[in-house]
Amino acid sequence: MKEGDITIRAQVPRLYRRRMMKEGDIMIGAQVARVTESKNPEFPVGGYYVGHGGWTTHFISDGKVLRALPSSWPESLSKSLAIGAAGMSGLTAYFGLLEVCSPKEGDVVLINSAAGAVGSLVGQIAKMKGCKVVGSAGSDEKVLYLKEIGFDEAFNYKTVSSLEEALKAASPEGYDCYFDNVGGKFTDAALQQMKDFGRIAVCGAISMYNDSVITSGPYIQPYILFKQLRMEGFLLSQWEDRYEEGHKQLLQWVLEGKLKYNEHITNGFENMPAGFMGMLKGENIGKAIIKV
Repeated sequence: MKEGDITIRAQVPRLYRRRMMKEGDIMIGAQVARVTESKNPEFPVGGYYVGHGGWTTHFISDGKVLRALPSSWPESLSKSLAIGAAGMSGLTAYFGLLEVCSPKEGDVVLINSAAGAVGSLVGQIAKMKGCKVVGSAGSDEKVLYLKEIGFDEAFNYKTVSSLEEALKAASPEGYDCYFDNVGGKFTDAALQQMKDFGRIAVCGAISMYNDSVITSGPYIQPYILFKQLRMEGFLLSQWEDRYEEGHKQLLQWVLEGKLKYNEHITNGFENMPAGFMGMLKGENIGKAIIKV
């Protein structure tokens, strides 16, 4: 395999690692890979596929878990989008927002980790649906990026004096939908700002992935009860039978310029651990990609 033939996605929460992996296993992850040798005419040499070979420069597959990039894939688009805005990240944003949060025109949508691979897409899809969108991110550079891609309000959670006051200032009327990538103290504050009958999609809990001891926080049940909130965790796999629908719509939005994206690229297989840890620390804007 030549350099540049494989793009590996390195985004695996520690909770998944504990549940699915043991010491000595190949780190899990998806990639866009090029076929270099084939004994199956359905997978010709030179074809590009989304696979799940993990952190490895080469892997052997029977083809059952490979998904071909569409033959109509535009040459102008990076193939890495097949695991980003037009792939897993995009699908997570698409189904998580539309199916779990069910936003309506005029709703106010709150997103944390909003400059990340998923959050940045959630906000743009919500804008397409006629919503007001508020995003939280961890640097002034990321806040500027959110404004550039159409967020109505954005703030740096690391520099505000009060998270509660920042949320109130961004949307005094409260929030109808909350797309949660972070959990922890942010969610403690966000639940207090939800409108009655608000919907919360729990996509991640990145603020808690490194915790060795489970911490306690404010009890959320009173807010869920008296505001009559619906809070639902989700995994993308529940919409597996609709992936084709999502891929088609996301790619169309990208080509029309309605869905903007950014890729934070780290070059070199040997730099995968650094790229992965950087993603967990929030160093990336948009999708974290490793090119090998």
